[in-house]
Amino acid sequence: MQTEKQLIEAGKIVIGIELGSTRIKAVLIDDRGTILAAGGADWENRLVNGIWTYSQEEIWAKLQAAYQDLQKTVKEKYRTLIRQAQAIGVSAMMHGYLPFDKQGNQLVPFRTWRNNITLQAAQELTDLFRYPIPQRWSIAHLYQAILKDEPHIDQIDYLTTLSGYVHWRLTGEKTLGIGDASGMFPIDTASGDFDRNMLALFERRIQHLNMGWRLQDILPKVRVAGESGGKLTAEGARLLDPSGNLCAGIPLCPPEGDAGTGMVATNCVREKTGNISAGTSAFAMIVLEKALSQVYSELDMVTTPTGKPVAMAHSQNCTTDINAWVGLLGETLQTFGVKVCTEELYETLFLHALQGDADGGGLLAYGFHSGEHNVGLAQGCPLFLHPTNADFNLANFIRVHLYTAFGAMKLGMDILIEREKVEITRILGHGGIFKTENVAQKVLSSALNIPLATMNTASNGGAWGIALLASFLHKRNEGYSLEDYLDQCIFNNVKMTLSTPDQSMAEGYRQFIRRYKRGIPVVQAAVDAGIGAD
Repeated sequence: MQTEKQLIEAGKIVIGIELGSTRIKAVLIDDRGTILAAGGADWENRLVNGIWTYSQEEIWAKLQAAYQDLQKTVKEKYRTLIRQAQAIGVSAMMHGYLPFDKQGNQLVPFRTWRNNITLQAAQELTDLFRYPIPQRWSIAHLYQAILKDEPHIDQIDYLTTLSGYVHWRLTGEKTLGIGDASGMFPIDTASGDFDRNMLALFERRIQHLNMGWRLQDILPKVRVAGESGGKLTAEGARLLDPSGNLCAGIPLCPPEGDAGTGMVATNCVREKTGNISAGTSAFAMIVLEKALSQVYSELDMVTTPTGKPVAMAHSQNCTTDINAWVGLLGETLQTFGVKVCTEELYETLFLHALQGDADGGGLLAYGFHSGEHNVGLAQGCPLFLHPTNADFNLANFIRVHLYTAFGAMKLGMDILIEREKVEITRILGHGGIFKTENVAQKVLSSALNIPLATMNTASNGGAWGIALLASFLHKRNEGYSLEDYLDQCIFNNVKMTLSTPDQSMAEGYRQFIRRYKRGIPVVQAAVDAGIGAD
């Protein structure tokens, strides 16, 4: 403890912060990547006037609360405070729409990745660029606002993501890591910048509107891992730590998206490696050796934090409905006077799911709290169905909810594996759903019919990943590539657990996914009927 205290007081530590969908996490690491302390704060997006959003006040209140929780842990564990650091990194949910005017005023409420409200724009841009533009991308949101002639569009001076916004306020720098930038607008991996030809195509498309801006001028400057992202200003230091203990002048790495930090946190930044992040959403990131043969609406093309091409199979919904049902079951126990801690409740129920039938007993569930582009749903409506001939018991109930959590993402992965024949030498999972050992891992491995590894760092997720990218600021100067830095300095002693496909479960999942596809019109009918509408 004395050694760690000395490191903290000497500022030989790195801070990583990630603003996730349901929790903001902050971690403190040493130069070997070891987590010395962690803190966090829960938050949740809200549906306001048909838009999934977080308010600007919530962003800063919860970010400060997460940092204060980290500081509290350091004080209690080491009897000292964080004042200096070698570097800081900020990460957040990718995509979405955060436009600002020349005075830095936010022009409309934050439109998060969870919104499926840009179908016309996404389709037109995909045709224009001959490149997949998903609805959640920033350029789709911008173009949809233009198509709707929203009054704010001619006032835009800066357009960024959540990580880019927080970083800008902390440093004054309008910059973005290439991984997060690749979810705003297509990237030319050869130049490591936004694709100039597509920028020109967009400008020609809107030139008749005589906007007071050019797209390339309102987007952030793109940076790759290891490049400087600026330094913490005095104002930024107070914004992050209102107590005044944190000093200005600390270097920051380029801000990154949760996809990029997930790749780093699982050491999947080399070609033919991949990772799956599972939380409010679920997405698989596969680093490619070559471009795909055609455009697929089910797949995004993004990049690693160093700019390598990545195919992304993304689903908007994953664990939200599981959390709701586990909460209900916990409330049921409390009603009978039985107190069970949340962690034990999840672990017990997840393990019990393994006792269920291979196909989930004929049950069917959809956790679509929001729309799901992969299955054509503009809006969500969670549903659970138990046909009269189904085997309705607790094990099958939990099992089918674990199955459906990965259903929409699997549809995209099937394209990569079955149609494109993409070779994957290693795939790792991370996120809280994997905390119970070899349950969700076994489900996902069997669903994809690929061995799936998890590490003992899996639950640390993106906050640890962005801390490693911040630490890489110094290692790049020593001649390391990001791949070698992770292999040689960080993951050389990390414990890994491998789950292999269970053939009975794999066959059961195939039966389930056939029901899953057939039942999508039921969800659409519920949406069309206005069930669950705000």
